[in-house]
Amino acid sequence: MLLRDDQWNKLEPLLPGKVGDRSATAQDNRLFLEAVFWIVRTGSPWRDLPAALGNWHTTYKRFKRWGQSGVWQRVVEAVSGDRDLEALMIDSTAVRAHPHAAGAQKKEGPQAIGRSRGGLTSKIHAVVDALGNPVRWLLSGGEVADITQARPLLDGLNADAVLADKGHDADALIDSTQASGAVAVIPPKRNRVVQRNYDRHLYKDRNLVERFFNRIKQFRRIATRYEKLARNYLSFLNLVCAYIWIA
Repeated sequence: MLLRDDQWNKLEPLLPGKVGDRSATAQDNRLFLEAVFWIVRTGSPWRDLPAALGNWHTTYKRFKRWGQSGVWQRVVEAVSGDRDLEALMIDSTAVRAHPHAAGAQKKEGPQAIGRSRGGLTSKIHAVVDALGNPVRWLLSGGEVADITQARPLLDGLNADAVLADKGHDADALIDSTQASGAVAVIPPKRNRVVQRNYDRHLYKDRNLVERFFNRIKQFRRIATRYEKLARNYLSFLNLVCAYIWIA
């Protein structure tokens, strides 16, 4: 089991099936969460779910249904309200897609799988706060450039500083960051005619976003993508981010 009692107490009120909800009252929400955590932590196929954690097919159907109805997204939004916006760090990490992740029909929904130098991959684009906690994340194909996802990650977030690597050195991003009142701590590319100055000491804090990626990839179902649909993979990612907030 992964959840401590205090962690469960934070999650329990956020889940469907509570007493008083319009739907049927759930008797096994904690066991169900433990089952999903077991899958995402071990990277095992759904069929290998231990019988003590429930029927694998019923658990999968419920996991998928909660993803479609936005339950996982609402849970992580509810537990991530206490953000430290003194600084924001943005970056991305590539995730190798297993062959089982390919082949979904387009009518089922987006896949967010692309072909890059590493083969079939997805990219997790994320922004973390000054304490390294996840604030916002997006999923794209592995061939998508980081700079294209920077604005969607930062829109509406008012921080004192934004830290990013050279891949985000673009005039449009720097101008919009400064217009929001934040300091752009982004090293200039070598091919810039006029090199910009940046706070090298503050830039060292960008390691927090790298540490975030390392942490979520301790969950093996995040480190390797098996899900055919982006929605299902993001459901796992939302759950893991929620766990980081309550850890």
